[in-house]
Amino acid sequence: MPTFTQIQLEAIAGALGDTCGGLTEGEISALFAMASIPDADAGLDMRQRLLNAFADVQTTRNDRTHILAFICTAMQPERFAREPERFEAMRLNINRALALAGLVVSEEGKLEAMRAASKLNEAAKRARELRADLTYRDAHPEVMRFCQQELLADGYVHAVQEAVKGLAEKIRRRTGLNGDGADLVDHAFAGAPPLLAINALASEGQTGEQRGFAALLKGVFALFHDPAEPEPRPHWHMSREDAEDLLSLISLIHRRLDAASMPQLM
Repeated sequence: MPTFTQIQLEAIAGALGDTCGGLTEGEISALFAMASIPDADAGLDMRQRLLNAFADVQTTRNDRTHILAFICTAMQPERFAREPERFEAMRLNINRALALAGLVVSEEGKLEAMRAASKLNEAAKRARELRADLTYRDAHPEVMRFCQQELLADGYVHAVQEAVKGLAEKIRRRTGLNGDGADLVDHAFAGAPPLLAINALASEGQTGEQRGFAALLKGVFALFHDPAEPEPRPHWHMSREDAEDLLSLISLIHRRLDAASMPQLM
């Protein structure tokens, strides 16, 4: 049986561990036990916890059997009898991740094979073009990670959404916070002093720049990654040019986060 690639594992873990509508910590623990997957990183955020466990069990066994068992169990429709809308949102997410592995979760919650060749060719073309244009723009390496055909199977929106989630992950890594969206931004960039500062905060102008940067982050999260909403957003046709502009903005934000200081630790 073939194994999943690293980017496929990241996409699967992201779909199942999404803070908005994904699996809860308790569900993940129970599903690991049912699929006989060791859970060595219970203290990490859910996406990273899933990714580490999936990668470890696949490397150890050199197959993806246990990961498939986890997905099958997680996506049993009867688990969502009281919240069917959650099942459909999770199925949409996981099918995006599984598409280029030639798999799909059916409406009955079963894993089925699918023909992925045509999608693969188109997604590979998108990935090449997007990567070339962002390389020309000198995009941040964290943004270049999302120029992967697995994330571009259905167009550009999913890659941009995942890149926005990468911003939240970086803020959590830098600060040790566990939140998401606007709440995460408020806890990281507000306060006197804040946990993260993009400048010296030595004047009203610099304080205003800090507030403006926080507002920019909130706007980006609200547009593409609102943890209060149960379904991925937005649902629109995004051109390559739009994707490049948005990813360039995310690249700029990454650079400011890289350069940000932590005044409370100085």
